[in-house]
Amino acid sequence: MTEKLEKQASELTSLSSPCVLCPHECGVKRNKGETGKCSVGYDPRIASWGSHFGEEPVLVGKGGSGTIFFAGCNVRCIFCQNYDVSHHQSGNDVTVSSLVRTMLALERIGCENINFVTPTQFAHAVFNAVRDARKQGLELPVVYNCGGYESVRTIRLLDEIVDIWMPDIKTLDKRFAEKYLVAKNYPEKVGEALKAMAEMQPESVVQNGVMRKGVIVRHLVMPNMLEDSKRILDMVTEHAPNALVNVMGQYQPYGIAETVDELSRPTSPEETKRARDYAASKGLALSS
Repeated sequence: MTEKLEKQASELTSLSSPCVLCPHECGVKRNKGETGKCSVGYDPRIASWGSHFGEEPVLVGKGGSGTIFFAGCNVRCIFCQNYDVSHHQSGNDVTVSSLVRTMLALERIGCENINFVTPTQFAHAVFNAVRDARKQGLELPVVYNCGGYESVRTIRLLDEIVDIWMPDIKTLDKRFAEKYLVAKNYPEKVGEALKAMAEMQPESVVQNGVMRKGVIVRHLVMPNMLEDSKRILDMVTEHAPNALVNVMGQYQPYGIAETVDELSRPTSPEETKRARDYAASKGLALSS
């Protein structure tokens, strides 16, 4: 197992510069200071970390989810609720050793898991940190909380260290993706990624009300986009039928979204209810 982990670590490092970690495949030399679509460098940059009680109940449990928020993002939605972090890369660069200490600190204060938020651009560092933290006794499950725009190759290399995959699926509408994400091929790539995640974690394992393994799919219902939500839920039914699904209705026009007509109003309660009812009609297990 050690030999396999070292081989995977080496491959992820090689994928990070010239960078082809995600489907953008920018090819920039991040270890030389170049940046691509995600707008961040080679070393992991942490915006914040701590015990978080606002995640899904199966992640929160009694001790909270041990979230580590990374700066930068490879989709950079214009309506992002964490605009300062994803678009302006606020945070501090850290070493892998520092990341290990952060994870162990979260375990000591009683968190239920290690929840990496927007980790894709630092997949190489995340892998090394989890490997080293487990050598030092880390036992918590690892959550890969991402935007869904993932390379299947990278996902498969992360399989040994990720217990819970949590893609936040934005859209299957190519027009919407091209206008409001920096990934016009997002609809194609998110389907491939979800299928790979579900193949690696085909069943949900929940112990004492807390998830230990599995897939959680998040989807934020957008105004006037109910049919898109239905297509997403159809895809989840096809590729990840045993996933927990969180159909979220809290959309607000953050960032520059408030200046865009079709994004300038909150999602209505009726739109959210219809999306959740559709998910239930497909037999999907809903997680609030």
